[in-house]
Amino acid sequence: MDTNIESPGVYSERVKAGKRTYFFDVKTTRGNDYYLVITESKKQSDGDESYFLRHKIFVYKEDLKRFAQSLQSTADYIMTELLPDYDFDRSWRDNNETEYVNN
Repeated sequence: MDTNIESPGVYSERVKAGKRTYFFDVKTTRGNDYYLVITESKKQSDGDESYFLRHKIFVYKEDLKRFAQSLQSTADYIMTELLPDYDFDRSWRDNNETEYVNN
């Protein structure tokens, strides 16, 4: 697991998805509040050098419920309205490399 120095981790999940890896980390603030950090990490190569390109989203407690609801409704829309014939269950089984880490 990629540990982050900025704050202690409380809970973490890693999802490998092809060339990308997604990290879902619960962190604590100095005031003992919790927040979610979603990180997308993708290995890049530039000639002889390899590096990881990372993008992060921080979701704070006051936004967490609305964020989760919007993420779920958007995913549901894609799966039911836009791609109803795609076998998401098979794709998930074939690529299921989720790792749960409790700190």
